[in-house]
Order: sequence, then C-alpha cells, then structure tokens
Amino acid sequence: MATYSLKFLEKENDLNKVLRDQKRTKDNVNILFVSLWDRWCSALVSELESKYGDSEEGVPLYVVDSFRMPHSFVIFRSQKLPHLVRIFKDKVNSQDYLPDVYWSLKV
Repeated sequence: MATYSLKFLEKENDLNKVLRDQKRTKDNVNILFVSLWDRWCSALVSELESKYGDSEEGVPLYVVDSFRMPHSFVIFRSQKLPHLVRIFKDKVNSQDYLPDVYWSLKV
C-alpha cells in the first residue's frame, strides 16, 4: 500500500522547483490541485491529513491551493477540482474525476 508524505506548497516558485527537479531526476511526482473554498476539496484534504498527515515516509504528494497559487493551474490545464497530476518519468497522468482521485490516493 502506498503511503504519501503531504507537502503543501506556498509559492509558485516551489512548484516550479519541483517540476525542474523531476525533469532532471525522472522521479515520480504527485501533485494535487485543490481549492480549499470547495467543500469536496476540503473534505479530500481533511481525509488526506488524517490518513497521511504525520507520515514523513512515502511518496511526496504536493498540494497546490488555487487561492495561493492561481497561475500554477495553467501548467496542466486544470479546470475541475480536485485535480490529481501524476508524473512518471516522461509520462503525465491527469485525473479530475472525484472517485478516481479518491481511489488513486487510497482514501
């Protein structure tokens, strides 16, 4: 079972740094775009915090809030929230269907 280490990004430069590092190292990256004003996104983030909040181990899950970083949503053409983007080497998998996001994150 995959565990995640939640990392809340505060600035767009943080996300740009994560993406630059991924291009260089080809590591797997998981990015969750949310709006904490939305009740579905808030519920998802609450469940993630209760399940993975204290975990320092596992795959990083970068959480991007639309209020703090609105321009970041253009990178992956996010139009519906929550939006989960998974980058594996050079492939990008994008999910915005809510049950699929819950299933992928195991919550």
